[in-house]
Amino acid sequence: MIVFLLSAMSQTVVGTAMPRIVGELSGLHLYAWATTAYLLSSTVMVPIWGKLGDIYGRKVVLLSGIGIFLAGSWLAGLSGEFGTLPVLGGGMTQLITFRAIQGIGGGALFTTAFAIIADLFAPRERAKFSGLFGSVFGIASVVGPVVGGFFTDHGTVQLFGHVIAGWRWVFYVNIPFALVAVGMIVLKMPDLPRRGGSQIDWLGAGLIIAAFVPLLLAITWGGRDYPWGSPLIVGMFVWSIALLVAFIFVEKAARDPIVPLELFTNRTFNTANGASFVYSMAFMGVTSFLPLFMQVGQGVPATTSGLTMLALMGGMIGSSAINGQLVTRTGRYKPFMIGGGIVLIVGIFLLCFIGPDTSVWDLSWRLLIVGIGLGPGQSLFGLAVQNAVPFHQLGVATSSGQFVRQIGSTMGVALFGALLVSGLSSELARNTPHQPGAVVQHLELADLQRMAFERNQHPELAAQRAADPVEQALDRTVRKSFSVAMVHGMIFSLLILVAGFGLMLMIPVAPLREGPGAQPLAAEPEPSEEAVGVDIDGKPDGSGHPDPGPPGRHIG
Repeated sequence: MIVFLLSAMSQTVVGTAMPRIVGELSGLHLYAWATTAYLLSSTVMVPIWGKLGDIYGRKVVLLSGIGIFLAGSWLAGLSGEFGTLPVLGGGMTQLITFRAIQGIGGGALFTTAFAIIADLFAPRERAKFSGLFGSVFGIASVVGPVVGGFFTDHGTVQLFGHVIAGWRWVFYVNIPFALVAVGMIVLKMPDLPRRGGSQIDWLGAGLIIAAFVPLLLAITWGGRDYPWGSPLIVGMFVWSIALLVAFIFVEKAARDPIVPLELFTNRTFNTANGASFVYSMAFMGVTSFLPLFMQVGQGVPATTSGLTMLALMGGMIGSSAINGQLVTRTGRYKPFMIGGGIVLIVGIFLLCFIGPDTSVWDLSWRLLIVGIGLGPGQSLFGLAVQNAVPFHQLGVATSSGQFVRQIGSTMGVALFGALLVSGLSSELARNTPHQPGAVVQHLELADLQRMAFERNQHPELAAQRAADPVEQALDRTVRKSFSVAMVHGMIFSLLILVAGFGLMLMIPVAPLREGPGAQPLAAEPEPSEEAVGVDIDGKPDGSGHPDPGPPGRHIG
C-alpha cells in the first residue's frame, strides 16, 4: 500500500509545484514535458513489468521497481543543483530525464501491487483488498496536490549553509516512505510462486515501447501543441498502427509472448478492459478540467476548488471500500458494477446542468454522486479479469488492465480538452462581437491555465481588472462561454459512459473463485511444478494442493 500510494501521488503531487519549478529552472517552453515524461515511461513499462513478474516473481520485480523509482525521485530533486551538465543539459531537461526514470519504476509499483494481492488472496477475499487499494488512489488524488503546495510554499530550508528549495522536497519525500516499504517487503513478504524458466520476449517489449510512445505523444500533443491533421500527428498515428500490426505478428510467432494473444479470446478480459478504458476516459476528462472550470468559469479560489473536489474523492473512497466488502461477502461482482455504473451516469447527467452561477454546495453534492458511482470501477474491472484468467497469466492480465486504463485516461484528457477548446472558441466568437472593446475570440487551455494562475498568485491584478467595465464584460463573456463549453464536454462524457455501460453489461456473470490458484471458468493449462501447494513461508506441503491454512493466508 505504501508503494502504491507513492506511485499514485507521484502523478498528482508535482502539478502544484510546477509553476515554481519552471520559474527556477527557466523551462516554460518545456512545462508539459515534466508530466508527459513520467506518463510515457510508466505507461509503456506496465505490460513489461507484468510479464517480468510472472516469470521472475513479484518480489524481485517490486523491489527493482522501487529502486528505480527511488533513484528517479532523488535525481529529480537534484535537478539544476549543479548547473548545466554534459548530455543532460540544463535543469529543466535534467528534470524531464529523471522524471522518465522515476516513471519506469513507477510502472512496476501499480501493476505489481495488484498482482501481489491476486497471488496472496482468493478472488472472493481479494475484493475487499482491491477496494482498499482503490481508496488509496482516491486519497492520493486529494493529498498529492496539498502536499505539493505545502512543500513548495513552506518547505525551503537551509542545511549546512546550503539552501534547499521547497519544491525539491516534493521528490525527496518519497525516499523515507519507500525505504520503509523496502524493509517490510524484504523482511515480511513471502517468496511467491513463479513460473520461471522462460525468456523475456524482448522484441515484443521493444515494439510495445516503439508503438505506444508516439501514440501517447500524438494523443497528448494533438489539438494542444499541433493541429490534429498536422503531418507530425498523422505520421505518429500511422507509425503506431504499423508497429502494432508488426507487434501482433511477432507475438503470434513468439514462444512466450510479452502479451499472450489468447487473452483476447477471453470474453471477460475483452469486455472488462473495454469498459475500464471507457470509464477511465470519462473519469479523467471530467476531473482534469473541473478545477479549471471552477477557477475560471465560476471565479472561485484554487483552495475552494480543491476542497470542492474532496466531495468526489470522498464518495469514490467510501464507495470503493464498501463495495469491496460487499463483493467479498456475496461472492459476486456484477450487481455492484451495474449499480455503480447507473449512479455514475446519473452523476454525470446532473453535471450537464452546471453553470457560472452554480454554488459550491450545489456542485459538491453532484460530485459526491459521481464519486460514489466511480468507486466500484476502481477495483472490480481488474477483479473480473483476474477471476477469469489462468493463474500463470495473472501478472500480464493485471498489467494489461492497468495499461488499458492509463491509455484511456490519456485519451480522455486529450479529447475532453480538444472539445473544450473547440466549444470555447465557438462561444467566444458568437458572444464577443456584442461586447464593445473585447477582442478575445479564441483561447487555448494554456490561456485558461494562465488566467487561473494569475488570479491565484496575483489577486491585486485581478481586483484592478474587476474594476474596469470593459474587463468586467469580457470576464462575464469568458465565464459564460467556458460554462457552455464545459457542459458540452459533460454531454460527451455522458455519451461515452453509456457506451461503457453497454460493455459492462456484456461482462459474463461468474462467481468469484474460492482459492488463489483455483481454476478459472475457462480451461487452464496443466499446472507446472511451481504450482504445488506452499504454505505462507513458501515451503511445499507435499500435497499438490494449497495449504489448508486460514482463508487469505495461503497461496496456490
